[in-house]
Amino acid sequence: MKLHDLTLSGNCYKVRLLAALAGIELELVPVDFMGGAHKRAPHTDLNPWGELPVLEDGDVVLRDSQAILVYLGARYAGEQWLPRDPLGLATVMQWLSTAANEIQHGPGAARLVDKFGYVLDKADALRRAERILGLLEQHLAHNDWLALQHPTIADCAVFPYVALSHEGGVSLADYPQVRAWIDRVKALPGFVGMPGV
Repeated sequence: MKLHDLTLSGNCYKVRLLAALAGIELELVPVDFMGGAHKRAPHTDLNPWGELPVLEDGDVVLRDSQAILVYLGARYAGEQWLPRDPLGLATVMQWLSTAANEIQHGPGAARLVDKFGYVLDKADALRRAERILGLLEQHLAHNDWLALQHPTIADCAVFPYVALSHEGGVSLADYPQVRAWIDRVKALPGFVGMPGV
């Protein structure tokens, strides 16, 4: 399997993290993001959206980190990472939606502004970050993991941009439960980091 990858991308890191934790072998194919390689062929032949990551598994080509997590979880990682029962699956999926919405547009967007110079509404990103981190703090006060009583792809989806929040000027000082969850993820066997984590 090939993962078309960018080291500094939290979305690419989600996939690398699950692969490491679940023992899934990936061949990393670095993409020259700064040179715009993701916006032209041959990359756009794989993903017309011109985004990263992209997973190739034989004839299967998938874009979007959440979709890739679901695919790897269902096909290779087993029910520990992606449950098959309707309630367990739905519980995981609601966190994947959170990763793509509240996390991406909160701490993720703040990081894009500070680290990469994107022109986004930083004040809005900070408000969104404060709201979602408060909700995470409440949830993690009563749960060690996001979706179930053990790590799942939900934790892989949410982890990167929360752990990288400091790169967007978002402090976790007021969120001890979130910090403890980050430490639990880092302590998992097979954990791999990325720059900033």
